[in-house]
Amino acid sequence: MPEISIVLVEPLYEGNVGFVARAMKNFGFTRLVLVDPCALGDEAFARASHARDVLEGAVRMSLEEVYAESDLVVATTGELSKSVCTSMRMPYFTPAEIRTILEEAEGSVSILFGRENWGLNNEEVSRADLICTIPTSEIYPIMNLSHAVAVVCHDLAHLPRGTYRLAGKTERESLIEHFGQFLERIEHPDYKRANTLLMMRRIFGRTALTTREVSTLHGLLRRAEWHLDHPDGEEGQ
Repeated sequence: MPEISIVLVEPLYEGNVGFVARAMKNFGFTRLVLVDPCALGDEAFARASHARDVLEGAVRMSLEEVYAESDLVVATTGELSKSVCTSMRMPYFTPAEIRTILEEAEGSVSILFGRENWGLNNEEVSRADLICTIPTSEIYPIMNLSHAVAVVCHDLAHLPRGTYRLAGKTERESLIEHFGQFLERIEHPDYKRANTLLMMRRIFGRTALTTREVSTLHGLLRRAEWHLDHPDGEEGQ
């Protein structure tokens, strides 16, 4: 099964961090990553209760390090795009749907939870491979941080062991870079390229690409590039 890390980005309140550790352990998750957190003291450990070990073992990393070491990054958000024409927070998936995507995969998966007051910013979301949202009531849609973590962990608990390995971050970034070069070759309009590549990242994220699939897509792009260089199809193709 994938190795799942719960990543808290700049959490503001130590009590929430403690409650997150407790919710994680309730559902069998132990790898907690903290990005520039608030100070953790007695309140955090009191709220963690019997999950003190999760809190004590929390890893402190920068967001850059999280992206670099993860095969797949999932950004959680309550703020969603209203149209598929706006790709920043679209398409989005429920935790149960994320489970379906991950259930046959192996690799490192980081699930990002944003700040209690305003969540994850657009740049942080844009770099993620998948968008996850919890379907809450319109009457009161905003959840406490630890409650959101508990819901996600509940739906991802006891994932079956994977049967294939996810393509790594470096492999997927190389493929996205190759697509960017291809868009330039075919003179895709400049103003559309960033959004097109963001959509490609979302597509690759939800398909959980394998190493073989990445290699095949590179091959298809190289084949198309060959035909661009040899429009007459001369021998040697």
